[in-house]
Amino acid sequence: MLSGRRLDLLDPSPFDIEIEDIAHGLARVARWNGQTVGEHAFSVAQHSCVVEEIAAHIKPGLEPKWRLAALLHDASEYVIGDMISPFKAALGVNYKAFEARLEGAIHVRFGLPPKNPVEIKTLISHEMESGQRKDAAGATIPRKIINTFTASFNGKTVFEAIWHPAISANPYQSFFYKAAESGEFNFQWKDDDGSVYETKAKLTVA
Repeated sequence: MLSGRRLDLLDPSPFDIEIEDIAHGLARVARWNGQTVGEHAFSVAQHSCVVEEIAAHIKPGLEPKWRLAALLHDASEYVIGDMISPFKAALGVNYKAFEARLEGAIHVRFGLPPKNPVEIKTLISHEMESGQRKDAAGATIPRKIINTFTASFNGKTVFEAIWHPAISANPYQSFFYKAAESGEFNFQWKDDDGSVYETKAKLTVA
């Protein structure tokens, strides 16, 4: 590294990571291998700044540590470059595990959790009838909504939301969760009439 640090890529130490090296390296790495329009390449450093700005815009009041996490989300590329996903998959080594070790060391160096919480996204097809509309004959259409959404991971409830009639049809729900181990999510939606809808999804922690 230009700072004089010697970084062991197979066993990276937080003590060998300097922000100056990260900023310098990312400023010289092109996104998408340079396949962008314009006179100059769009650097990973520029991309990182844009992501941090978007995160702060979407979630006003976002804690400084999570804004820092957004800024550093591609920081490992200061030494391993911006490889496109198909090439990562074609490599004969466990690239994702290699990348995760380096990302973890970077996070620890700057006081962040080794792994960021992941966003869990759910969607269910449901009309969510509010009970305030009338049919063609003028009769009130009975209310029929999902009133409770619950997510559990490995048998433990990790998120719950109480929904109201104003929720739109085909409701979407997302939340963040930091898993310490691989496991299975169980998502459950409860309807006014007692119906229960369930689905499962596996989460693998590298």
